[in-house]
Amino acid sequence: MRGWLRYFALNAQVRTGVSGWVLGWALIAAAAAAAAAVFLLVAAFVWLADVYDSLIAGVVLGCAFALIALIALVACLMTRRRNMERARLELAARSSTSWLDPKLVAVGVQIGQAIGWRRLASLAAVAVLAAGVAKEWSGRQAAASDDDAPAAED
Repeated sequence: MRGWLRYFALNAQVRTGVSGWVLGWALIAAAAAAAAAVFLLVAAFVWLADVYDSLIAGVVLGCAFALIALIALVACLMTRRRNMERARLELAARSSTSWLDPKLVAVGVQIGQAIGWRRLASLAAVAVLAAGVAKEWSGRQAAASDDDAPAAED
């Protein structure tokens, strides 16, 4: 099930290019742009109220935040493009080993017809049951070995 979820996440990433890093950079860019707007508006107000005294400080702060927003926006776009390319490469690698490959599906259909669908379904049910029992037993064995291990002393 986890493989399918990763497959859908990669498909979404190929189409949108969105990841945690992209959202983080976008939030930084939005915050810096909002701060730049506030400081530029304060600078305009100060300029109108008191010609040239605190204007330089407001303009410098506004330009600094605008520069931060521009840097964050460029980093966001670069990260998005890199995410899209990485996801595209991983999808290409996954598609070569896909279970939905038409050749494998055709072979599966031929096997199902040769053995018989009822026998194949019962064989699959036994295989799933055996896998569950094996997983349970290996989980117990791992838990038992963890309990038997002596505690490390500092």
